[in-house]
Amino acid sequence: MTILLYDLVGHDAARPFSPHCWKVTMALAHKGLDKSSVPTRFLEVPQVEGGSRRVPVIKDGEKVVVDSFSIGLYLDEAYPDRPRLFGADGGVGIARFFELWADETFFPYITTVAAMDLLAMQDPENAAYFRRSRERSLGKRLEDVISARDEGLSSFRASLQPLRSLLACQPFIGGQSPLFVDYIVFGALQWARISSSYRLLEDSDVVAQWFERCLDLHNGLGRTVAAAA
Repeated sequence: MTILLYDLVGHDAARPFSPHCWKVTMALAHKGLDKSSVPTRFLEVPQVEGGSRRVPVIKDGEKVVVDSFSIGLYLDEAYPDRPRLFGADGGVGIARFFELWADETFFPYITTVAAMDLLAMQDPENAAYFRRSRERSLGKRLEDVISARDEGLSSFRASLQPLRSLLACQPFIGGQSPLFVDYIVFGALQWARISSSYRLLEDSDVVAQWFERCLDLHNGLGRTVAAAA
């Protein structure tokens, strides 16, 4: 049975950009499960499966699951005979740590980098919603948000040093092969890659090299959407 994934898009339905939806896309491929994406724009989210405040949402038969982490846990529980997403004991706790770390390290700076690019990806009605909602939460105009990106770049890169140290010892965050924890961080960088041409990392950075390996996973799934020009 094919699993439905409600996937966040802008005016171009072929360019899904949500970091959280990308986690689920990679997780479904990791499990070898068939997926059918339902392109969903911001203003359509409340209509998803009887009402949702956010995506991703999956529908597996009659089962509806909301939130990327909850979806990952569900997939391991529902399909235990397929490759595990969280690995051995302790894997869920480690993944939760990285989820929180990504939220605090990647998301604020990528928002600074890509706010205006994300706005440009929306159709007029959704762009008005995006600007209104983001400016309310950020407390400033989007044009002012991105003015800090050059100044913040070195601090952002420095904040990734623990991840560099880990990836110097092993090819993936999960070890010798990827786990859901890799898809958490991958989703954030894929969001940036698809949304903005701003250069976050140098090619020589081991984090950038790990990201390239992740783009190659599952027959190059991450590369099926081109980087922003």
